[in-house]
Order: sequence, then C-alpha cells, then structure tokens
Amino acid sequence: MNPLNFIDITSIAVILLLVGTIGVILLKKPLDKLIMLSLLDAGFFLAMVAFQYLDIAFLVALLSPLSIIVFLLSIIKVDEIRHRNLEGT
Repeated sequence: MNPLNFIDITSIAVILLLVGTIGVILLKKPLDKLIMLSLLDAGFFLAMVAFQYLDIAFLVALLSPLSIIVFLLSIIKVDEIRHRNLEGT
C-alpha cells in the first residue's frame, strides 16, 4: 500500500486555499499578503483542475501572473505615496 494514497489533488487544493485565506486575513504587511494571495491562487487553480474546468484553469493560468504584477505595482506606488506624505509633513 502506498502511504501517499490519502493525499490527492483536491485535499492539497483545499489546504492551499485555507492557508492562503488565513494568511491574507491575519498578516499585516502588504508583501506578505501578496505571497499568501499567490498561495490562495495556486489552491484555486488546483481546485479548478481537480474538478476538470480546464478552460477556466487555462484562463486563470494566463491572467493570474498579470494580476499579481498589478497588485505588486500598486503596493509599491502606495508605499511611495505614504513616504512622500510623511516627508512633507
């Protein structure tokens, strides 16, 4: 008997979704939230593959790196604005 029989793609997807969700809610730093959002995205992608929504999974695989880049750029811009406002006052 293979010891990894109890681990399947659905349980891994659920674990990634839960860890990513809890991390996004509890963490304070924006870059840490972005890492947890990536975990959440990976779990969502695995869940779509597990339930055989492959056309949607293909679209998510194309668009999720772009959305993470946009989030990262917005975090950097907000940080720059906050530093500029603190220096001005």
